Amino acid sequence: MQTERPFAMSIAGFDPSGGAGLLADIKTMEQLKVQGLGICTAMTLQTELQFFNLQWRPITEIVLEIDVLMKNYPIEAVKIGAVKDAGYLNEIITRIKLNNSETKIVWDPVLKSTSEFSFFDLNTISQLRSPLKQIDLTTPNYDEYKVLQENHLFKNLEKQCSVLIKGGHRKDKLGTDILIQNRKEISIEPNDTVSDFYPKHGSGCVLSSAIVSHLAKGENLETVCRKGKQYIEQFLTSNSSLLGFHS
Repeated sequence: MQTERPFAMSIAGFDPSGGAGLLADIKTMEQLKVQGLGICTAMTLQTELQFFNLQWRPITEIVLEIDVLMKNYPIEAVKIGAVKDAGYLNEIITRIKLNNSETKIVWDPVLKSTSEFSFFDLNTISQLRSPLKQIDLTTPNYDEYKVLQENHLFKNLEKQCSVLIKGGHRKDKLGTDILIQNRKEISIEPNDTVSDFYPKHGSGCVLSSAIVSHLAKGENLETVCRKGKQYIEQFLTSNSSLLGFHS
């Protein structure tokens, strides 16, 4: 087994355009010199503009794959992307922790795709409180945070689960992310020397997998969020299309 790079894992959907989900996560991990492993939660048919089809994989297959990979590789951090509901998420987290209680977990709550296709079953949103207590960070965008907050999911929870509220959808202070850690709010400002940021398909996937990559290297939460911000800004300025470049 190689020992030059730490191991990280993405548990996310497959997007054949390569812009989001599992493929985008592995591209990011490779750029950041982390050995990326992947488990597919859903097969989708989509482009950066349109969503056509979704087929969820059985949770029994997902947890078996978690067991195999975690028993064979020293996985330091895991990014979880698209999941169908709270029960699905809870089983994934429980299995990760059973294999290694020290593994860091980041959940990027993909409620909808860029093209407005709904992934997560919002009828189960009230059941998220238990899973959220077991993860280290969740990375909702501004709109997703409001949905989660309306269900009181973060009330008295920040001590267990830190939250990075992405600022790309904000009306005020566009691009400013807010990290809530131990009830303390930390602003992470955008690079004010760059003016040409372009919307990108899968930008949330790229940010969360960049954060997980740095967590796998043993860096602290504020540092990894700031470094993730640097990576996503390079991605957003890489070209003017909806599919970004990683290098």
